[in-house]
Amino acid sequence: MTDNVNVGLLGLGTVGTGVVKLIQDHQEQLVHQVGCPVSIKKVLVKNIDKSRDVELSSDFLTTDPYDVVNDPDIDVIVEVMGGIEDTRQYIIDALNAKKHVVTANKDLIALYGSELQKVAAENNADLFYEASVAGGIPIIRGLADGLSSDKIQKMMGIVNGTTNYILTKMNKDGLSYEKALSDAQDLGFAEADPTSDVEGLDAARKMAILARLAFSMDIELDDVSVSGISNVSKNDLKYGSMLGYTMKLIGYADQDDSRAEVSVQPTFLSNDHPLAAVNDEYNAVYVYGEAVGETMFYGPGAGSLPTATSIVSDLVAVVKNMRLGVNGRSALAPQFEKQLKTSNERFAKYFIRLHVRDEVGAFSELTKLFAQHSISFEKILQLPLEEEGVAEIVIVTHKASLENYENVLEQMKDLSVVKSVESFYRAEGDGAK
Repeated sequence: MTDNVNVGLLGLGTVGTGVVKLIQDHQEQLVHQVGCPVSIKKVLVKNIDKSRDVELSSDFLTTDPYDVVNDPDIDVIVEVMGGIEDTRQYIIDALNAKKHVVTANKDLIALYGSELQKVAAENNADLFYEASVAGGIPIIRGLADGLSSDKIQKMMGIVNGTTNYILTKMNKDGLSYEKALSDAQDLGFAEADPTSDVEGLDAARKMAILARLAFSMDIELDDVSVSGISNVSKNDLKYGSMLGYTMKLIGYADQDDSRAEVSVQPTFLSNDHPLAAVNDEYNAVYVYGEAVGETMFYGPGAGSLPTATSIVSDLVAVVKNMRLGVNGRSALAPQFEKQLKTSNERFAKYFIRLHVRDEVGAFSELTKLFAQHSISFEKILQLPLEEEGVAEIVIVTHKASLENYENVLEQMKDLSVVKSVESFYRAEGDGAK
């Protein structure tokens, strides 16, 4: 039996500080949960002399990562430093040294999660990463444990708080994209360089992790189709609202007959959809299982203590496994060969906003093109513009294949009645399969 568990931290930034606080302040609860004390043994920092919000003697601090990785008294490594290549090597070395690893590093897990799980299994070590997706929401454990007996058919997630805050402010307060982004940066929700968030890259990494776990396929980051919100306009949101939709940046993962698709894109959700009411910096993941039906996980997607809570929950799981002698047995290789849907197997509704010449026969030309590609209309708006002789048309299609939809978008450029295609987005109904 383990009498004491020693933890080494790689990183002591916002999240690392939260981890130390929880371990220090919740020691009594931790002992009750795992049956022994859990102690911080060594922490990697950039500057030992820096003033910090937690009480740690300088004897606990180091600037050399291998003082943590190679310490024989450390049982569990908690990685909260970020980065990819160097961090990957530290984690591999820690696992090969029979140490268990808890990480919040979504970039690393999205790119190298399968490799690291293999190394962990070879060494009878645990590798847990709950905090890599959606901060304090227990979605990883929910999929791995709570829904493990079900077949997950579909997931839709708001997994990036920055973009959700921006779209909420544009929707509810009428702000421009530029103003909403600036406010998000002022509040600390967005980085000085927001590219990873607003172009969908952050969300794509998280969806790769979720899809890999939910579908038991080796889904890679390159398998995720990605587009961001930087081109979303107030007019798009206004017309979407008129048609009963709210826009969110949605991570989407779906499988039919063991063929999967994964994407991240701005999406108009029906106001009845459970994700449509998730606002500001909050995250949520909607999961549709063959047996359970609809479920949704909701909560804070970032922040020091919410994210630290997920990390310490993983730490508790590691220590329980240590005391039972079952570390390394939870990692399973993908069950199914990866098969991705082709564009003619991917179906959705679509929102398209056009400027067309306001003349007799214009709409029939559009209708003819859509009909040639077996796409019918569910909703239509036609509005006059200040520019004489030009009308604005907004179309929401019935479900159509991605292949036909892309062909229509391409061929509309050659129609003389179409002056411009202003915008186009995926649209979703009430979430049912």
